[in-house]
Amino acid sequence: MERTIYNASVTERNRGRPRAFDRDRAVLDAARLFWRRGYSGTSTRTLTAALGLSTSSLYAAFGSKAGLFEEAVRTYAERYREIYQQAVAEKDIQTVIERILTDSVHEFTQPSDTHPGCLISSAVMTDSTSTLDTSAYVAELHSSNEQALLVRIERAIQDGELAAGTNAAVLTGLIQSVWHGLSVRSNVDTAREDLLATAQLAHQLICQQLTSPTS
Repeated sequence: MERTIYNASVTERNRGRPRAFDRDRAVLDAARLFWRRGYSGTSTRTLTAALGLSTSSLYAAFGSKAGLFEEAVRTYAERYREIYQQAVAEKDIQTVIERILTDSVHEFTQPSDTHPGCLISSAVMTDSTSTLDTSAYVAELHSSNEQALLVRIERAIQDGELAAGTNAAVLTGLIQSVWHGLSVRSNVDTAREDLLATAQLAHQLICQQLTSPTS
């Protein structure tokens, strides 16, 4: 039976695949390996040993090592898109900013048995593949999230929630810069409470500036 997985047409073979194959778990375990070792540093042999799959089963399920890497990146990247979508739906802009920062910290620091770390940062900071332009995908994700935030800030200005002279692009860039800093720090094992303290202070300082008489 022919299956198309990320533009790779492969013939699925059940031989060698455990009956209780858990795709979500396999993607999580692979993502954790890629996060720790990078793409080149994670061999197919390492993946098959960690996932409990034969090489043929891994290729049948994901098309290739690159296909597995792509699925891992996309799976966890979409969590951050959802965070932004939920945040910008909030009624007031201060809550929008708070949720983007604090909800992201909670996502960055999920327990390691259920989350691989901030894979979208590590994926673009380490090596990628010749068959998958991971950097381009992650750049598109960040651009999409940034645009959603920019539109929400512009609406807050139009509604009078923010001063008419507020520079929406600069404010968006500031929030995104804080977000990226939190993401990078999460990849060097900074404790959740420390990241939350940073996020909360950044939120407080930004909101104070936005609501001050001279802003």
